[in-house]
Amino acid sequence: MNKNIQLLEKRIGYSFKDLSLLKTALTHTSYANEHRRDKIVHNERLEFLGDAVLEAVSSEFLYRRYPERGEGELSTLRASMVCEPSLAICARQMGLPEYLYLGKGEERTGGRHRDSITSDAVEAMIGAIYLDGGFESAKGFILNNILTELRDDELYVDFKSRLQELVQERGQKVIYTLTGADGPDHDKHFTFDVLVGGRIVGHGEGHTKKLASQNAAEDAIRNLEAEAEAGQQDD
Repeated sequence: MNKNIQLLEKRIGYSFKDLSLLKTALTHTSYANEHRRDKIVHNERLEFLGDAVLEAVSSEFLYRRYPERGEGELSTLRASMVCEPSLAICARQMGLPEYLYLGKGEERTGGRHRDSITSDAVEAMIGAIYLDGGFESAKGFILNNILTELRDDELYVDFKSRLQELVQERGQKVIYTLTGADGPDHDKHFTFDVLVGGRIVGHGEGHTKKLASQNAAEDAIRNLEAEAEAGQQDD
């Protein structure tokens, strides 16, 4: 296989017993079509399987995380979490695009970085892991590489906007400061501070800048609301 496949396995947190499944997951139809004589199998069937596994795991995740939400809300939330752009982000974070087998034409036109191709590869990877190691292995991959980073997307938007509204009422500005970026490229750990009125009011950590700053915004809201409540009690 191309490049350092052990590094890819380390990035995704799973080692394949059958490497042919991994190669198939990484093989786009354009590559298979250009190598028909070699009878190379592309990843569309694995993508179909992986999509079903992803839906099952993400549905269970949301069902348990949000017991107060109805079917419609859960369906909407699931759709936003495992949509094509979101999965493409996950693919890039895992370094998946550099391992894809693409046809020459697809390569020339930027297919390696196209969301539709990279997101499909993520689903195919799920299908391959499912066949290679079973449902629990596939579930672990999804929880560790997909839902871990995306599960708070809706809160990320909400906390950032809520904090912005809160400080605007006071005529102040929000400043997010990156205070740390540690670890290897495949396992980064970021830390953020949130400053309001020139002082630190929140701190957050996460495996992506987005998640770390989201957590910092949540912490800032909690601290500012506690300060306001304490002030009211003093009055």
